[in-house]
Amino acid sequence: MRGMNRIWKPNVTVAALIERDGRFLLVEEETPEGVRFNQPAGHLDEGESLMEACARETLEETAWRFRPTALVGIYMWPRPKRENEGDITYLRFAFAGTLGEEQAGRSLDTGILRAVWLTPQEIEASRERHRSPLVWQGVQDYLAGRRYPMEILRHYV
Repeated sequence: MRGMNRIWKPNVTVAALIERDGRFLLVEEETPEGVRFNQPAGHLDEGESLMEACARETLEETAWRFRPTALVGIYMWPRPKRENEGDITYLRFAFAGTLGEEQAGRSLDTGILRAVWLTPQEIEASRERHRSPLVWQGVQDYLAGRRYPMEILRHYV
């Protein structure tokens, strides 16, 4: 039973599904569970659109410019509870788009070890090292051709 005084709300995040020459751009990052793979992803900041957040997070975590052009999926994932932490549910908006240029020499966000291009087979084989089940699900949905028009999103920021 949930506490009466606690207000539940999901953490809104964005992720970029970037494919080039049969490989996807992922980040290898330090987490409380050890080093994990994830898409370039992060939290929506106050005052920005979902697309702006996705472009910003991709640049900060990979040094690549990215412009979201289609929604691949919306995913809700209640993360397994960690010791000394409350329940956290993520609401992730995953985008496909256009890869721009790499900003050579740009330092990556704290905790990001490197950006890496992996094949779908390499991503599937490393599932035990994924930050969440959303990593592989997003790749599967992308490969299945799921693309929803950006007009589905309405921003009033």
